[in-house]
Parts: sequence; C-alpha cells; structure tokens
Amino acid sequence: MEFIVNSLEETMSLGVQIGEKVNKGDIICLIGDLGTGKTHITKGIAQGLQVQDYITSPTFNIVNEHNGRIKLYHFDVYRVNDPDEIEAIGFDEYIFGDGVSIIEWANYIEELIPSEHLRITIEKLPDKGINCRKIILNYNGDRYNYVKEIKI
Repeated sequence: MEFIVNSLEETMSLGVQIGEKVNKGDIICLIGDLGTGKTHITKGIAQGLQVQDYITSPTFNIVNEHNGRIKLYHFDVYRVNDPDEIEAIGFDEYIFGDGVSIIEWANYIEELIPSEHLRITIEKLPDKGINCRKIILNYNGDRYNYVKEIKI
C-alpha cells in the first residue's frame, strides 16, 4: 500500500492507526533516509499503543522500552557496525517476545529480521512540499492484514 502524506500530522495519523491495530510479536521495520519521518511515525504508533512516554530515537542506546497497551521496543540500528552487536543486547528476546518491535534503519540488519514483518518505507517528496512524503507499507505474513484497513 502506498500513501502520500502532506504533513507531520498525516504521518502521525498513519502511525496511530497502525498502533491501534498491532499485536504482541509484531515487527515493524522502518526504512528511509535521515529526516524522512521514521521517528514521527513511531511516535504515532506509540500513541496508538497508548504509550505515555515522550518518544525519541534511541540512537545511542540501540533500544528504548515503553509501556502501553502492549510493550513497545523501539530500536535504532543506525550506529550498529556489526550485527553481532545487536545480537549481544538480546535482540531475539525482544523481537520474539511479548511486545511490538519497531526497528529504525532495519535495512542495516536485514539478515536478522524474520521473514514475517511489516516494512514501512518513507521517501521525501521535496518537489511537492517540505513535509510531503511517500509512505509504502509492505508486509509478509497474514498477521499484518490489518494494514489493508489503514486510510489517510
């Protein structure tokens, strides 16, 4: 599915809808250049999960944990130099655990991502406006069929 969003509010709204529908064990992979809105869509997903914490990218911690309707594990693997580094923090325990895992820069650790996941690719469309983005939702696995219900 493909969406064109024209504001941060539309990006967040898309995230909220996803957050309201996710289930324990869901894995959401975020792909996009710096400044495309990966953290904003994560903030929306967190809001949909009823997370009360302020969401920031866990750039130096690799993972932040947040409590909500379902526990949220928010990864940022931008600075990970070696997949062994992320395995050392118990990555498998997180993604196969009882929470929802969001992985920013998931393309950096592609070999560690299970085949069943939701991939969100975000691209800037600067010729259409400063906050205009193309957001593409692709998923592998029936558990992510809820994506078909999302609208802008």
